[in-house]
Amino acid sequence: MTPSRDIRRLLEIMAALRTPKTGCPWDLAQNFSTIAPYTLEEAYEVADAIARDDLADLKEELGDLLLQVVYHARMAEEQGTFDFGDVVQTITEKLIRRHPHVFGEMAEAFQEHGPQAVEGLWDRIKAQEKETSPRNGSIGRSALSGVPVALPALTRALKLQDKASKVGFDWNDARAVLQKIREEAAEIEAEIDSAPQRAAAEVGDLLFAAVNLARHLRADPESLLRHTNQKFERRFAAIEHALAARGKTPQDVTLAELDALWNKAKASE
Repeated sequence: MTPSRDIRRLLEIMAALRTPKTGCPWDLAQNFSTIAPYTLEEAYEVADAIARDDLADLKEELGDLLLQVVYHARMAEEQGTFDFGDVVQTITEKLIRRHPHVFGEMAEAFQEHGPQAVEGLWDRIKAQEKETSPRNGSIGRSALSGVPVALPALTRALKLQDKASKVGFDWNDARAVLQKIREEAAEIEAEIDSAPQRAAAEVGDLLFAAVNLARHLRADPESLLRHTNQKFERRFAAIEHALAARGKTPQDVTLAELDALWNKAKASE
């Protein structure tokens, strides 16, 4: 079998991998649950390639992510539930339905409107879809419904706060959120010696408040923390490199020396 730019070849390869007796034993042993962690991992690797501005790697990682979609669709097809074509049909229907300002009668009316107006339209259409969805049942949905539990905690906190904000449960000023962060830090300080377990629980509240501040500053907390992680790695590597030039490691010097090297690495940036 030869490579191809045609999506049909990818579907053929996946079908071959999942064919009993002649396919790959590992691929045949998988199911939705066992593949789901790989799907999440590939999505993170796409985000990592974007953060590194590595377009060559992004091309490869997008292929890996596409493979995950094909994999899940193939397993569903084997069960007679849906196939890859149904996945494509569903997303194209959704995109057309949620963009009446591009594909429908509202196109001319929205030509001169900015992204915020379109975002409001998208939210209204999504809300209408949820109201009519058979998955909702007869019980009313919470304003916070629909945020996947499996999301990274920072991202899920952001989405929960976004939903709460849409029904008026939000601060109007980023400074108010900053004051909340100070309050949470003070609560940690009050408990840190006498009740470390309660102090640890308060750290969760502090993180939640920090996510809220990022949201008010129109920043994605997951991306912010990812960049900070990269900055920490870069500066720590500079410390290790400086010490290696002296024939030493971080374990060989005092914290004060490490701190001085950290400040030097920070200043060099």
